[in-house]
Amino acid sequence: MPAAVKQILERPWIWVYIAAIAVWGATMVFTQGQGGGDLLTAALAFATFSVIVALGQMMVITLGPGNVDLSIPATMTLAGTVATKVMDTQDSMILVGFLLALAVGLGVGLFNYGLIRLLQIPPIIATLSSSFLFQSAAIWYNRGLRIKPPPQLADIATRDVLGLPLLAAAVILLAVIVHVVLHRTTYGRAVTAVGQNTRAAALAGINVDRVRFQTYVFCAVLAAVNGFFFSAFSGGAALNMGQAYLLNSIAVVVIGGTSVAGGFANVPGLWAAAMFLFLVEAMLNTFGLGAGIRLVLTGLIIVGVIIAAGGQKTER
Repeated sequence: MPAAVKQILERPWIWVYIAAIAVWGATMVFTQGQGGGDLLTAALAFATFSVIVALGQMMVITLGPGNVDLSIPATMTLAGTVATKVMDTQDSMILVGFLLALAVGLGVGLFNYGLIRLLQIPPIIATLSSSFLFQSAAIWYNRGLRIKPPPQLADIATRDVLGLPLLAAAVILLAVIVHVVLHRTTYGRAVTAVGQNTRAAALAGINVDRVRFQTYVFCAVLAAVNGFFFSAFSGGAALNMGQAYLLNSIAVVVIGGTSVAGGFANVPGLWAAAMFLFLVEAMLNTFGLGAGIRLVLTGLIIVGVIIAAGGQKTER
């Protein structure tokens, strides 16, 4: 095997891309090649929202065992609800709505880390508890109404150029920036160092508390941004719109090659994992299988991909 090919195959995320392509190919064989381009456009569109929250969740998980943010769905709902209601379908209020969504994310991040740091509550419990508060706030503020987003914002969230959604292009750029931050900046290296060995990182002069604080705020802000754009994409903020992103954000991170033990993050794999999950569901629906069989096969396919990628890492 050529050295260049072998080097590429040793990267864990490449197997997720191979799996996504294989699933898309199987769907095309079944449909005799019909709708292939539309399927990829849809996969990119829906994967965009998974990648946004997965970028934040990835950074949190990289901090080490026990670090995970379970308040992402509630943060999405609260930010989307507040922004959509304040904008009130007016294009002139889009910037104000976006800034409010950012403010919601900042507030959520501060509150979550306050529970973790000041009250010494484990992150998984702290973020789960806070999610109930944020969801309740969204219910109280929204009062069951579904307000449509401003037309210009809805157009931005749903428009595509030559099969590439505009939001997907923006999030690809965002992923590149996060990748550079993770591997080329002091903060990114500190996140990795804390995840590998917290005590050693502290002895090396890293302010562990500050790094954790920045990371939980970053995750909450991305969840709020996702809620802002997803409410525009789906035609308005709904009280259950973030529900699917609780486990999805974790699954995309893990399937994408990030270590759940912390200390190792993998940005390129997030896009592959997000598209893979969408394409698997689309393929099984196309095959006309029952719900139970779809769930079983989805689980088996995901396990197979993780084993393939994990086996390569072990060999390396």
